Amino acid sequence: EATRDSQPNPRRKRGYTPRRIAYLKYTIRKDDNMAMMMNNLFLKIINKEIPAKIAHEDDLCLAFHDVNPQAPVHILIIPKKVIRTHADIAPDDAALLGHMHIVAAMLAKQLGLSDGYRLVINCGESAGQTVPHLHMHLLGGRNFAWPPG
Repeated sequence: EATRDSQPNPRRKRGYTPRRIAYLKYTIRKDDNMAMMMNNLFLKIINKEIPAKIAHEDDLCLAFHDVNPQAPVHILIIPKKVIRTHADIAPDDAALLGHMHIVAAMLAKQLGLSDGYRLVINCGESAGQTVPHLHMHLLGGRNFAWPPG
């Protein structure tokens, strides 16, 4: 660092204080997260840029068969609104989340899951969320153990 009586430190890039560097790293991370959210796999499916075996679609959500099923029936139900994780839901999302549950129940009935089914929402990478877009797994057609995982 420079004082009034000394020369600037040649190893420090001019104008980039530790605080400025931390801010720039945060901004880049935030921008990367926003870009990732706006360009994720599920948005590409919603926008019909990637094909999917669609089980249901309406103005609020889309449901499609998982390409890597963990049960004989494995449907992903996703909102068309971009919400990164369950931790990011807001009070305004209550009707949307309720609608997703109604769609799950309707699909379970249509797919013959009268013996039962499981709904799963993973929140964050450590919980198993691999796509940064809120989604609900509808699993059925086999017995499930408790506790899961």
